[in-house]
Amino acid sequence: MFNFLPGPVLFLLSSVLLVINTVVWSSFIIIGGLIKFVMPIRVIRTGLSHLMNRFMWAWALCNGGILFLIAKIEWDVEGLEGLKPDGWYLLISNHLSGFDIAALTYVLRNNIPMLKFFLKKELLYVPFMGLGCWALDMPFMNRTSPKQLKKNPRLKGKDLETTRRSCAKFKYTPTSIINYVEGSRFTKEKHARQGAPYRYLLRPKAGGIAFTLSAMGEQFTNLLNVTLVYPDAPDDVLAGVMHGKVKRIVVRIETLPVPEVDDKRYFNDAECRAQFQRWLNGIWQQKDEQIHQILLKHDSHQLVKDKPANVN
Repeated sequence: MFNFLPGPVLFLLSSVLLVINTVVWSSFIIIGGLIKFVMPIRVIRTGLSHLMNRFMWAWALCNGGILFLIAKIEWDVEGLEGLKPDGWYLLISNHLSGFDIAALTYVLRNNIPMLKFFLKKELLYVPFMGLGCWALDMPFMNRTSPKQLKKNPRLKGKDLETTRRSCAKFKYTPTSIINYVEGSRFTKEKHARQGAPYRYLLRPKAGGIAFTLSAMGEQFTNLLNVTLVYPDAPDDVLAGVMHGKVKRIVVRIETLPVPEVDDKRYFNDAECRAQFQRWLNGIWQQKDEQIHQILLKHDSHQLVKDKPANVN
């Protein structure tokens, strides 16, 4: 609608609207979380959880409305068939930008429960977002480093216990948990530093997904392998979106069975961990090829589109 405006004006407009959207819905979520915190009746607490998830749904919908105002984006989405809003899902996805969360929550808002994230404990103190995520029962983790374990072996297994306690809150409310298994957003510098064997991805880390599966794997309906591509975006995807430069977003969703992880064996058997890592590496290899094909198809379409008409 307003995509005719200059890029800097679109950036300012989208920034203001995104902040307002986040502050408004976060405030409703935080109020609901505080009420739930002091509410002893489980049925009411569960009802409040459903209500706050609807507030997050509204946040995702409004993000889509803001995108409609600032850019003409074509959403190319495949794989939504068979997904259920009342299921339990574990998502794994490549990670390109701070915009990824807004994109995926908007695309999936009507097909699966609203996404939950494992967050670093420090994010709890981010204004509005931190308390909002706390109110939505998103797990805040304080991962024990190998150095800490070596210094104090009694800490072994503590992270898994913390994860299980956090995930116990999802027992009565359908939940989708997303895990960015690369551990960080993709950049050319990180890719070169890693020497990753993929063209468009960083190396996947199996520990986080194995951690989640060992804590609540029996609750998940399916594993969703999500591939996200911005074919025409600059390196800074979020800035490109906010300047109205991104015209197409591609999302591919593959529904897979949930792999079983025996935490006692996984965390004590090096071969078991290696086998699980090989399984994840295979998925990442296929994802890398999928991204390559999507980009090739996009480039060929652009060549046809930009080719001048024959003049007789």
